[in-house]
Amino acid sequence: MTFDLITMGRVSVDVYPDQVGVPLEDVESFGKYLGGSPTNVAVAAARHGRSAAVITRTGDDPFGRFVHKALKEYGVDDRFVTAVPGLPTPLAFCEIFPPDDFPLYFYRYPKAPDLQIHPHELDLEAIATARIMWATVTGLSQEPSREATLTALGEHSGYTILDLDYRPMLWTDAAEAPHWAGLALERASVAVGNLEECAVAVGEREPRAAARAILARGPELAIVKMGPDGVLAATAGEVVEVPPVKVDVVNGLGAGDAFGGAICHGLLAGWDLRRLIEFAGAAGAIVASRIACSAAMPAADEVTAFLEDS
Repeated sequence: MTFDLITMGRVSVDVYPDQVGVPLEDVESFGKYLGGSPTNVAVAAARHGRSAAVITRTGDDPFGRFVHKALKEYGVDDRFVTAVPGLPTPLAFCEIFPPDDFPLYFYRYPKAPDLQIHPHELDLEAIATARIMWATVTGLSQEPSREATLTALGEHSGYTILDLDYRPMLWTDAAEAPHWAGLALERASVAVGNLEECAVAVGEREPRAAARAILARGPELAIVKMGPDGVLAATAGEVVEVPPVKVDVVNGLGAGDAFGGAICHGLLAGWDLRRLIEFAGAAGAIVASRIACSAAMPAADEVTAFLEDS
């Protein structure tokens, strides 16, 4: 089978509070959701009708079984998801203080199984033939995931997207992140990141300078998320700036993953750059207005209707 999209990297069970504006110690009830950024991107793309799979690893435990169950329910192929005996499936807790404070607490001890992806375990034929390969800078934070991520990026010839996703607490040595992100950029055709992530990857925080620095490393498309100022996207011959979509934010944590899945959908559809970014921004805004991440991902017709009403 040739997939529209294969993502690779983090997975978790997200345990999010049902009460908004309440610290974790006072929360009375929680919801359980599929999580992990590249996993959510696969779910988002599947909601747009794209065939998607994720390469990741879980614990051999009930939460690992939940990951498989949820992926199947969302239409994401789970054939590349395997268990690591002795390691628990990661959990992620958050607090929800709208509009812009969403502390996230990772439980990935003693080591996350999704960092135990080995190069020899990869289905290189499936990766090579997928229309889009999506990998993350977080996947470069430790071995053997680092070598596996670079291998996957090197095997792929279609749209190869590097999410500059940077979580310093997940690195053995965060000072190494710029080096490895730079090597991965040389193997990518598209790069997506916010201003902080761009500063780590290419040493530039100003949006246009960051985009130019990304393009200079090899990608043909740089997408810089500017927070409240919207999104800047650039190729060698075009620069597009799109303002943010205004919504009442409930939980901003899943917006970037919805944005990523929509980017994949639009690239496969052959859309022009402005339409691509406007659609992705709207998808992200919809999810930001909801508590959940994976469960909140909109279908394409919902995003289109939202844009028409905005």
